[in-house]
Amino acid sequence: MSDFIIGLTGGVASGKSAVAARFEALGITVADADVAAREAVAVGSEGLAEVVAAFGPEVLGADGALDRVAMRRRVFNDDAERMKLEAIVHPRVRRLVRETCETAPGPYAIAAIPLLAEAGRDAYPWLHRILVVDVPRPLQLQRLLARDGIDQALAERMIQVQATREQRLAIADDIIINDGPLAALDGHVTALHHRYQKLALL
Repeated sequence: MSDFIIGLTGGVASGKSAVAARFEALGITVADADVAAREAVAVGSEGLAEVVAAFGPEVLGADGALDRVAMRRRVFNDDAERMKLEAIVHPRVRRLVRETCETAPGPYAIAAIPLLAEAGRDAYPWLHRILVVDVPRPLQLQRLLARDGIDQALAERMIQVQATREQRLAIADDIIINDGPLAALDGHVTALHHRYQKLALL
């Protein structure tokens, strides 16, 4: 059982996954909110049934699963639709992530939550610390364009719908500035790992 839980967050293309992978390599359980979000609307789930009731059967693919691409397009262009979807999915995601962390072996666990700043710290009162992976916006945009192969207008929209860099930093207890090569993350994560092990014992 992990009684000490770290919230890991950062903007799109900031390097959250690379940081999470390094904690996992050290034997730490990482509960990924993106994975939990897929579980929350899996075929046959109550979450998917609620999404279909709210948005109609056209959000399903031929296989009966949620058509994520179509759903993303729909909510990205309509804040009201996005908030309606989030009201269905986010409470389920929070519950799944918390359960995974609390039942994890080891002194502490990581809850990887991309939209932590958007929800607000109060939405996750069970987090003991928040680690923000920070990246300057021009570099964030450059990485997003390279990663997703999308046009600049969509990339900028994806960044704009998230919390600002300043909002994320305002909730941070710890910060990794990921503006260099990926190998530079190793030292940052190792140092934090030692710190979290000590804090978990207090």
